[in-house]
Amino acid sequence: MDLLHSWGVELAVHLQTKYSKYEGWFSLASTVADLHTTYFYLFPIWFHLRRDTGLRLIWVAVIGDWLNLVLKWVLFGERPYWWVHETRFYGAGPAPSLQQFPITCETGPGSPSGHAMGAAAVWYVMVTALLSIAIEKRCPALLFRFLQSGLWMLMGLVELLVCMSRVYMAAHFPHQVITGVITGIIVAEVVSQVQWIYSASMKKYFYTTLFLTSFAVGFYLLLKALGVDLLWTLEKAQKWCVRAEWVHLDSTPFASLLRNMGTLFGLGLGLHSPLYTETKKSKSVLFKMGCIVVSLLLLHLLDGLTFSSESQMLFYCLSFSKSAVALFIPTALVPGALCHILPGNSDKNL
Repeated sequence: MDLLHSWGVELAVHLQTKYSKYEGWFSLASTVADLHTTYFYLFPIWFHLRRDTGLRLIWVAVIGDWLNLVLKWVLFGERPYWWVHETRFYGAGPAPSLQQFPITCETGPGSPSGHAMGAAAVWYVMVTALLSIAIEKRCPALLFRFLQSGLWMLMGLVELLVCMSRVYMAAHFPHQVITGVITGIIVAEVVSQVQWIYSASMKKYFYTTLFLTSFAVGFYLLLKALGVDLLWTLEKAQKWCVRAEWVHLDSTPFASLLRNMGTLFGLGLGLHSPLYTETKKSKSVLFKMGCIVVSLLLLHLLDGLTFSSESQMLFYCLSFSKSAVALFIPTALVPGALCHILPGNSDKNL
């Protein structure tokens, strides 16, 4: 395994040396690939343009990130930025010098890459949705082939950029990002075949959230009772990150878990709110565009809300609540408010 890790470090050093002028693009790729982009930007757009695709995006992202957490706890993946300092692979010789960046010092295990896995899953959902729309619109065969090839190539280029960015940032080894991409596509395909996610009751949302949370916490407690420390990476991050302020509590496994569970629970609350029920028959293009614009504006304001990490329990609870509100806003609050403000426009088929 050390040999595989050493190859990954060599690639990271090569990228940092030869492509340093593209640091901004690599940083942007990692930032956009985070599931935060799906929850705060992509979901409001897709939900109001094509409801089923919006729902599929959330379910795929949540289930995928939950599985990513469990796999990380099982696989115990190292990260380049700390492995290079602790390994004995280089013996008495000097270890390669890896640069670190503000988004390098994630605190969870490294395998598989959550960014690569999440981006692959989300893009798979969006590409298949666009191709389904083309089929519904009876797109000419030749044009459909061009569209199909173009979209899959675009997804491939995006994934390549995301994978390169995670290696460049010294946050992951190459085999971790490749594993993430493959796993993300598998999760997206499997979850997309489940039909009840489009009509799940509030009770199902509640019990699914409870099950996923209980399983992860129970798995953690079980392994801890067996003497396995699943938070071993937090100490490594704090020890080897060049700047203490780059180690963030919101990158810990439990922070990720509660964000995703809050997202799923918030989606259930929104879909079964009386506010959403009132807007289900609204077909107006103007109404939908208004919902998208106002939702994105409110979510941008919500995104600026940050919490102190002095109390971990309070931080996790507030993160859960913020994620739930982030899904409630575009599904129920904004459509319901616009229905009352613009009652004459909600039923016009423009």
